[in-house]
Amino acid sequence: MSETIRNTIMRFALIVLFILSGFTVVIIQIIRIQTVQKDELEKIAAGQHGTTEVLLPNRGNILDARGRLLAGSLPEYYVHMDTRVEALHLKKDSLYLRYADSIAEGMSRITGDMSAQEYRQRMDWAFFHGRTTKERDFRICPRRVNHMEKKEIEQLPLVKQGYYKSGFRYEQQHRRSLPYGNLGSRTIGSIYAQEGVGRSGLEKSFESYLHGKEGLALRQKIEGKKITIPLNEAEDGCDLLTTLDADLLDVCESALRQRLNRTQADWGCCILMEVKTGAVKAICNLDRNKDETYTEGINHAFIRVEPGSTFKTISLTAVLDDGKKDLYDTVSVQRNGWKFHSSCHTDAHPKDTVYTVRSALAVSSNIAFAKMVTESYENKAEKFVNKLKNMGLCSGFESEIPGATPPRIEVPKDAVTLSKMAYGYSVELSPIQILAFYNAIANGGRMVRPMLVSRIEKDGTTVKEYHTETLQSSICSSSTLRDVQAALHDVVWDNNLGTAAVLKWNGHIASKKAQSDLVHIAGKTGTAQLFRNGQYQNRQHRMTFVGYFPEEAPEYTCICMIEHPRNSGAYDAGMDCGTVVRQIAERTMAYAGEYRWEKGQWVWKKTNTNKTFTP
Repeated sequence: MSETIRNTIMRFALIVLFILSGFTVVIIQIIRIQTVQKDELEKIAAGQHGTTEVLLPNRGNILDARGRLLAGSLPEYYVHMDTRVEALHLKKDSLYLRYADSIAEGMSRITGDMSAQEYRQRMDWAFFHGRTTKERDFRICPRRVNHMEKKEIEQLPLVKQGYYKSGFRYEQQHRRSLPYGNLGSRTIGSIYAQEGVGRSGLEKSFESYLHGKEGLALRQKIEGKKITIPLNEAEDGCDLLTTLDADLLDVCESALRQRLNRTQADWGCCILMEVKTGAVKAICNLDRNKDETYTEGINHAFIRVEPGSTFKTISLTAVLDDGKKDLYDTVSVQRNGWKFHSSCHTDAHPKDTVYTVRSALAVSSNIAFAKMVTESYENKAEKFVNKLKNMGLCSGFESEIPGATPPRIEVPKDAVTLSKMAYGYSVELSPIQILAFYNAIANGGRMVRPMLVSRIEKDGTTVKEYHTETLQSSICSSSTLRDVQAALHDVVWDNNLGTAAVLKWNGHIASKKAQSDLVHIAGKTGTAQLFRNGQYQNRQHRMTFVGYFPEEAPEYTCICMIEHPRNSGAYDAGMDCGTVVRQIAERTMAYAGEYRWEKGQWVWKKTNTNKTFTP
């Protein structure tokens, strides 16, 4: 064999040997990884593996008509400590024992909820004695901390080293800040703290705009540090610009609260609305608590009830517009009531007399209205209901408040039911539906939808705008409208008959109800017995006054409803509710205009619409 061939074989053998050696090393390393290093490498891989997390958007703000904040988001956090974290249990260097006192003292100083000793006891129990997962991963602070407190907690010894050293983690909660407290809070609404979505009121109705769009991020550990890489940025929610006015909310609530404290009623509701636009400027709902204080509770403004005598204006409009009666036709009433089939109708001030149709509304005679409606529509009850339907009363209207109930006005099955409908029983309307009808009377017969939101904005740009919506171009003829307005004037300004005029004692005026020296109001009182436990209660009533002002050139319509006043003595809607509307009217109009004597009469004139309002 030649030397050349032998050298070639040797080189080939060396190459083969080298390849076999490398292959052997690879096989050995694979076996080692699968056996000896398996657990260690899996732990490293788990640490390097990225996880996705949802990026929460900032919820939009709710603003009043002047751009002032009614509801905004503030981040709050539950602080948890997980004593299962491995670093806290290392025998050579017990981080827990080294830093427990410092953490307890810091938590006590920052939150002020418990002493350092109490914090240490809670931590020791979870660390040494906790048996279940719940006990060892516990909420160290009983309340939610705000963003600034969280920042301080994050700087405590050991805590600043992160979750894998201290066990401290934070559960973000969604809370809405209400700068004006409970003013209009039931209408503004609330959100679920954990989910951060609307629960009631405007917060719920406009959830799709306020919530925004959630984003997505990748959270990954790189070179020992955890970083968050946004995949899709979160899109913040839009701002909601309402028609509400914080100043007028305060005016309405303070007037209503003052009366409720005096009468100790079950609840009270008040709504103030612009006549021309239907923009609701204030809504307040106050419910009586067990300690006899009042707070925002149920949104009574949107829940239907029997309206009582405020419905008489609706009946009057129907009979006048159908030509069944004239404003100066007469109707007789009896001291002992009027027996009609199986029912007997009575008046609050019984006497044998004769009223005109106009004065019957001023004195609010049940007998007179029962007679007028049955004489006009007996055996034609469907025609009466159709008339109400043509006035826009039966179908209701779309509301921004979830849970708003539609009106209940049905064709009566018998004449007795029809006679009771005439003065507000066997029918149901919510306060805001009653207000919409009276607003139409003030608005020249045009009924507009009450609106709570004017526009939706995103970063100062209008996303959606809402305009005044006409429900009925005219609820009645112009002549009927003038007659109804004249009758409503008497309710407040006829000192002999008007149920919202004055309170007399020994023939002298003791006090005024809805009658004001500062602003002229027209409107109607209503008193309805409460239907509870299957029957009407003799000494439990729902009181109402609804009216508009100034009468000469209506700017606002207002309703006040009070349920079951206990300390009012006589049941007097003019005194209980009329005075509330009067106070609201005086304070609302004081900054916008003044009365002037022109051509032999007082005329209200706007003087400075830009004037700053001071409640």
